Amino acid sequence: MTSRREILLALPALAACATTGNGMSATPPLVIAHRGASGERPEHTLASYRLAIAQGADFIEPDLVFTKDGVLVCRHENEISGTTDVASRPEFASRRTKKRVDFEDIEGWFTEDFTLAELKTLRCRERLPQLRPANAAFDGQESIPTFEEVCALAKAEGVGVYPETKHPTYFETAGHVFDDALLEALAHHGWRDASAPVFIQSFETTNLKRLRKRTALRLIQLISDEGMPFDLLPSGMGLTYADLVRGEGPKRLAAYVDGIGPFKGLIIPRDSAGRALAPTDLVARAHAAGLKVHPWTFRAENYFLPAELRRGESPAAHGDLDAELRQFYALGVDGVFADFPKIAVAARV
Repeated sequence: MTSRREILLALPALAACATTGNGMSATPPLVIAHRGASGERPEHTLASYRLAIAQGADFIEPDLVFTKDGVLVCRHENEISGTTDVASRPEFASRRTKKRVDFEDIEGWFTEDFTLAELKTLRCRERLPQLRPANAAFDGQESIPTFEEVCALAKAEGVGVYPETKHPTYFETAGHVFDDALLEALAHHGWRDASAPVFIQSFETTNLKRLRKRTALRLIQLISDEGMPFDLLPSGMGLTYADLVRGEGPKRLAAYVDGIGPFKGLIIPRDSAGRALAPTDLVARAHAAGLKVHPWTFRAENYFLPAELRRGESPAAHGDLDAELRQFYALGVDGVFADFPKIAVAARV
């Protein structure tokens, strides 16, 4: 029987040559467990990643930030009051501060002000308890995992890793550069080239361009539905995310990345009432430029679904995520970021 790891290692070659008659890839779309199975466990915990693997995810996705002593750890943001119990820990009360991150003033506790040993004393908790109250039952059970722990788990279980560099320009000003730390961590597990079960993603552009010169690992440019890459504003380039994918944009992106991770509304927009509109041509244009397309983020709660797929009145109730996923799979996307990997795996059958 072919192992999951063997399938992952074959994906780059398969995707390059296997297409259907309508130009869509014959390779099943990847299920990327967004922060693990974050719809069912507090995000970025080993419990969340393990559940995602058990549910059949192809990749687990850690967001990476730095500790004071330069260790990569997995948090959605470097400000951690919403995802840990740090605010209730009197020994760290004096660490509360205000910082400017990506041109936004934020007050709280920041990973770069804690050593790894200190962070490991904190306990993780659910970030969206109003929408995911069941997840709060797991509050306090897990510590913050390091990137090394996540890589070791992925390697042992035969799945891929899909790390995101969070706020790279901000961290560079604080003396923490992702390039060496990230590539060394991946190389430690033998992941050095395009055959590795690895994608590196970022909402910024400068760090991806630097990485392209240093590694053959697959790179993904994340594309938001608004704003611009934070590294481009100080440079005066002024390019928005819309500019990056407008017209011939995908062809220019192909010079330094292997794919894009667009907000899903850039593929299937919604009207003012929240109902889905006709798809755009973004998938086709990206594919024509040789780029993979991995949209984000697919979540089961009504709050995140188009109006016609919601069920009941509660924003926290689950609607028809299966139907939304099938719409995107039918458009030929190459993978999806999903908070509920079990549903995403089932929907691609």
